[in-house]
Formats: sequence, C-alpha cells, structure tokens
Amino acid sequence: MNAIFLDLGSIKIYWYSVMILSGLLIGGTLAINEAKKWAITEDFMINLFFYLIPFAIIGARLYYVSFNLDYYKTSVINIFKVWEGGLAIHGSIIAGLLFIIFYSKKHKINTFRLLDIIVVGLLIGQSIGRWGNFFNQEAYGSATSLAFLKSLFVPNFVIEGMQINGVYHHPTFFYESLWCLIGFIIILFVRRYKYIKIGQPTAFYLVWYGIGRFFIEGLRTDSLMYHNLKIAQFTSILMIIAGIILYIIKNKGSKLSNLYNDEENVERVNF
Repeated sequence: MNAIFLDLGSIKIYWYSVMILSGLLIGGTLAINEAKKWAITEDFMINLFFYLIPFAIIGARLYYVSFNLDYYKTSVINIFKVWEGGLAIHGSIIAGLLFIIFYSKKHKINTFRLLDIIVVGLLIGQSIGRWGNFFNQEAYGSATSLAFLKSLFVPNFVIEGMQINGVYHHPTFFYESLWCLIGFIIILFVRRYKYIKIGQPTAFYLVWYGIGRFFIEGLRTDSLMYHNLKIAQFTSILMIIAGIILYIIKNKGSKLSNLYNDEENVERVNF
C-alpha cells in the first residue's frame, strides 16, 4: 500500500491529506449551499470555515496526543506530523462545537441552525476522510478470516489492503465510512421532513454517529485508552445521551413552532 499520492522529491503529498481535504471541500460546499436557503451568506460560511477547520484539526490532534503522551513526550516533533495519521474525530467534534458556539453568539445567529447545516456535510466528510486510514493501513480491527470478510461483501481491494503481515483484519475504517454514508443519506431526508425542528438534525447526528462508532470501536485494536476504558466508546455514549436529550428538548412546544423548514425562520447575518 502506497501512502503517497504525489511524490515531487522534496515535497510529498499523502493520500491521507488528500482524503481529508476532499471530505472538507465536499462537506463544506454542501453546508454553504444549504446555508444560502436560510439567508446565511456564502461569505459568512467561508469565513466560519476559515477559522473552524484549523480549530477542528488542532482539536483532533490534541485529543489524540493527550492519550499518547508517553510516546509524544519522547518524540515531540512527531506531534506536528499529522499527515502520518493520528487525528481523533471526537477531538475535532469537541473543538468544532466550541468554536461554532462562540462564532454563532458573536454574530447573533441561532447556534443549532448553524449546527444543523454543518452536520450533514460533516457526515459525508467523515465518510470520505476515513479512506485516508486505508492508505495509511491504520484504524483497522482485530484479525478475522478472508471468508468472513467476503461474506460481508467487502470490496476485494479493501480486503487485500487490510491484509497486514499475512493476516486479514476487520476494515473498521470501511465500516465507519459506510455507516457515515448511510447516515448522510438518511439525514438528507430527515432534514426535509415537514415537522423537523431546529436542533433535531444535530440530535440525529449525535445519536447516529455515536451508535455506529461505539460498536465499530469495539473491533479496533488501536483505540485510545484510559486504563481499560476505550475513550471513543465512552465519548460515543455521551454523544448518544446528548442527542436523545437534545431531541426531546427541541420537540417540546407546538408542533408548528421552531420548524427547520419554516421559510420565514431565516437567519439574516450582518457580516
């Protein structure tokens, strides 16, 4: 497996970076187009992403590094080698959420409206970005058999890519990519449901991704750990609980109040 997309001698572009960037561009474009429907300007969204993306990447890296301190204390320079992998999506979500709360309050825009717009692009972005793990041959699961993988209709090139030192492994990156893709398709319909309320698409994301990641993480062999606890599973449980609570809270009140698809419920941003 060649992790390098383009080798220019002194400059190397890695597949990992290409897949992450592709996910960001596609997800960001979807968010910008959706935002326009609610009077949120393209300039506002581009400026948001200009700051949000670095914050999210830094958050993802710091989250990962914080649970691998023993290694990075002896190899500090490797903290900056993000192209070699080591970005934890939960860290990205936390950092991104905090920044979106700050940014929405600063510009007096409904935080949940903004989150609802972004989570759809986030799901497809995660689905695409996970393929960076494939080229790095990371984020795979425990050993399994060729026959079992074929029974799941996993593509042959994925199966062979997950043959490491002669042993086949669960392509957990593929499972998560597929789970996010399915979630992306579902949320496109959820978001267009007549009576969906602002905040409930975000609740769907939290529950959907939380459930998928909890079970997929159970198969992984490279989990971030705190003693015997898989951090991603713990965080996923918190996401599921938060999503359920958010859905219930947003479902209160009149059936016709605070609707996501209310054409008069727009966000006019002075930017």
